[in-house]
Amino acid sequence: MRIPVHQLPHGRGLDLPAYATEHAAGMDLRAAIPEGEAWELAPGSRRLVPTGLVMAIPPGFEGQVRPRSGLALKHGVTVLNAPGTIDADYRGEVQVLLVNHGEAPFLLRRGERIAQLLVAPAAAWAWAPEASLASLGETGRGGGGYGSTGR
Repeated sequence: MRIPVHQLPHGRGLDLPAYATEHAAGMDLRAAIPEGEAWELAPGSRRLVPTGLVMAIPPGFEGQVRPRSGLALKHGVTVLNAPGTIDADYRGEVQVLLVNHGEAPFLLRRGERIAQLLVAPAAAWAWAPEASLASLGETGRGGGGYGSTGR
C-alpha cells in the first residue's frame, strides 16, 4: 500500500518515516521542532510534538501512533493517548502527544525518533439495537469483568 504524504515547511529535511528493521511493524516518526532548539519535557509534563507530516490514510484503515519501547524503558517517555488514531479523513499535521513518566527531564531535539506509526485495517460497523440479551449468546466468560480471568 502506498500512502500519499506531504512534508510541511518545518518538516522538510527530515527523513520520512521508515522501518528500522526488515520485519518492523511500524515506521518511526520524528520530531519536527526548530533546528538548534531543545524542548524540555519535565517529569510529569506532556507536550504535543509536531512531525511536519500530513498524510492521506486510505478509507478502511487507520494510522496508529504508538510509543517507542526504548524511550519508555530508558526515559519513561511515552505516547499519552496510546495508541493515538489518525482517521482516514484527517488531513491535518500528525502530532504526537508525549508524556514524561520518568524521574528526570527529557530533552527533545529535531529529528529525534519519538513514536511509531502503524497502518491497520479499521472495519466500519453499526449497532444492531434490536438484539435481545438472549440473542447475544452465552460464553464461558459471561459477564465476568475486571479480574475475572485471573491475575
